Amino acid sequence: MSTFTLGVSGWGVLAPMGTGADDFGAGLRSGREPAVDAGEVTAAPMPQERVFGLPGFTARDHLGRKGTSFLDRRTALALIAGAQALDDSELVVDDDNRERVGVVLGTSAGSLQSTSDYTRETFEADKPYLVNPILFPNTVLNCAAGQVAIRYGLRGPNTTVAGGATAMLSALRWAYVMMRRGRAEALLVGAVEELTPHQAWTSAALGTADGVPAGEGCAMFMIENAAAMRAAGRRPRAEIRAVELAHTTEGTDTADALAAVIRRVLDTAGPELTVDTVITCDAAGEAPALDRAVGRAAERIAVTPVAGDAPAAAGALQLAVLLAGASGHSRTALITACTPDGAVGAAVVTV
Repeated sequence: MSTFTLGVSGWGVLAPMGTGADDFGAGLRSGREPAVDAGEVTAAPMPQERVFGLPGFTARDHLGRKGTSFLDRRTALALIAGAQALDDSELVVDDDNRERVGVVLGTSAGSLQSTSDYTRETFEADKPYLVNPILFPNTVLNCAAGQVAIRYGLRGPNTTVAGGATAMLSALRWAYVMMRRGRAEALLVGAVEELTPHQAWTSAALGTADGVPAGEGCAMFMIENAAAMRAAGRRPRAEIRAVELAHTTEGTDTADALAAVIRRVLDTAGPELTVDTVITCDAAGEAPALDRAVGRAAERIAVTPVAGDAPAAAGALQLAVLLAGASGHSRTALITACTPDGAVGAAVVTV
């Protein structure tokens, strides 16, 4: 049983269901329809008429003009959600601790649009070396995490984890290891997915969307040592009790692998905990795995109606859904995820 837990001290979210924790929670409670016409998000052709996007979204509206002209959509989403999480937390980042406050961001494959646009320009410009160099940083996988750290002065560990639907759980696991080893005092942890024609058409071509409209969003969480928070008289919004990840092996199907991970994470979190809520990424292997590992007594909530097909963001929005629905009621939740290539993961969270 684990005795070290991570505490959530603040969080922020941008999603079609709402911007900011309060608006997001209100959207969930109202049953707001998050899907919009694709033409409200992009003028480019899309594989679906309806998408889970943010119409009219611009970085400038949230962050101002300075330093936002060349931000890609993914980086802007992370910057805004990160600012919300910092503002929501009682942790004050200053020169005394900024060297021990870092960023961990989950993603799928970075910004497909930025990579595509930059590559296209290498063919269209008169010579390859005349490509606009300001566009290049957006093609790098860790651009968003780096921009968050630079803008908010977070000089601690900084990393980007690519993992699709398991990206958020991978980011939490990385944070767990780093903080348990004393490498950081606090970490801004989250995951992001941008909605672009490139992302939507890629999902459609690979057949991973399974008819679900393309989506986007970002949620960021300020993560600290839960015991240290309580010792300082601060109550965590939630506690990450355990996180486990694995990958299917030869001869093992996804449901069996996920069921094994669920049993392991529950054992690590503590046998005294009873799961009353399960939040899934709505993948095919999750239902049979849950039937085998925890039964059907717990309430099951799928994140797809909130996020659409937004693989990396889905994991962060799973945790956001849990926090938004807590309303002061104690509960133990299991968050699960699996990817088409066989990665599986689970986390136990108490609120």
